[in-house]
Formats: sequence, C-alpha cells, structure tokens
Amino acid sequence: MAQPGAIDKRAYAEERRRLIGQIEAEARDTRSWTGRARFSDRVMAALARVPRHAFVPPEDISVAYLNRPLAIGHGQTISQPYIVAVMTDLLDLAATDRVLEIGSGCGYQTAILAEVAGRVYSIEVIEDLATRARRRLAELGYANVEVRTGDGFQGWPEEAPFDAVMVTAAPSRLPGVLADQLKAGGRMVVPVGRPRATQTLVLGVKQADGTLKTKKTLPVAFVPMVKGAEKKP
Repeated sequence: MAQPGAIDKRAYAEERRRLIGQIEAEARDTRSWTGRARFSDRVMAALARVPRHAFVPPEDISVAYLNRPLAIGHGQTISQPYIVAVMTDLLDLAATDRVLEIGSGCGYQTAILAEVAGRVYSIEVIEDLATRARRRLAELGYANVEVRTGDGFQGWPEEAPFDAVMVTAAPSRLPGVLADQLKAGGRMVVPVGRPRATQTLVLGVKQADGTLKTKKTLPVAFVPMVKGAEKKP
C-alpha cells in the first residue's frame, strides 16, 4: 500500500472521469437485470470522490481505475467498480443509515458506503486485511467507519438492527442471521452461489412480518464467504 501521508485524492482525475463514464454505460446495458438504467447521483459522486488507487497494491496503481477487479492478497480481490456501484445503489441508502458490511477486504467498498451512509460497521475474516483497511480508512478521514476482525456469518448483533446489509463474498445460501439483523423495511444485497459455479446477486427486502422478500439480479463471480473465529481487534 502507499505510505501514510502520500495519498493524493485529486490524482488520476482523467482516469476517474473515464471510469465513471464506463460505469454509466454498463448501468444502461444491465438494466434488464437490475431494473436501473442509471445509478443515483450520490452513489456516482462517491465513486468519483474515493481514491481507488489508495486501496490497491503499489504495483497496480497504474491500473487502479480500470473497470475490473484486482488482487489484494490472501486470495482476495478489490471488486470491479461497476459491481461496487450497483451493489451500493441497490441498497437505496439514506445519509443517516447504519450499514453492516461483511467482507471489508481492502476497504474500498467500505469507503464508498461511508460516503453515502451515516455509519458503516464492517467485518473482515482475515486479520491482516482488516488491519490494513482500518488504517487506510482512518488515513483518508473516514470517522464513521468501524472495522473488526471476525466471523461475518455471525454479523454484529450488539449493533443490530441495521438499515442495510451488504455481503461482498458469496455464501452458498442467504445467511439467516444477517437477515435477522436487518430492520423491517431494510435492504440487503448478497452474491449467492458456490465457488466456480453460477452465482447471482440477490436483493432482499425485510418485510414487516420479519420475512425477507428476495429478487435475483445480476450473474456475478465472488470469492467464497468463509467462516472464521469471532474476534475483535
């Protein structure tokens, strides 16, 4: 990662503009799956503000604004920017919402959520990634984020219920515990499916009776969601 204090948030302005145009085009192309021909201004502004180059390994900074995933170590990736945009947009976040994120990774998606929501609680199963994400988010000034190491399948019960839940790794089925930690009327977005098999991005909306109404959207490919020890920093 870049050295502390070396982050220039204004760098790569042309690359960012090009990326935003690509995301807008892909949103139109995938409307039949997502039901959305464009993403909200708030989500797109967050994609334009967050310095993706601050979250990738030094050797990948030159390709940080390509619309594709990149490796970040430990067999994990930083998601394709379009996928970050569509998952964030599907949550329909308000500026005061409290969001549970499962899978901090490098912290890029966490930063996007922090730009559009009130507070983000993020869980990462790999301690090294959690430590690096926590440090980088603090360096970038995100005071409305809390990152901890733990088992994402357990969620964050002491802070529940949440207005929204985002899962950035694929379980084989929707985790019921996470749905239980969602408020009535809240939304969750989860890639569901087995590794090396077809996965589907699922949008769930919590009903007043406690059930989860789900809708399948995009075909996607995510690393598998794995269990881990429930462990705080």
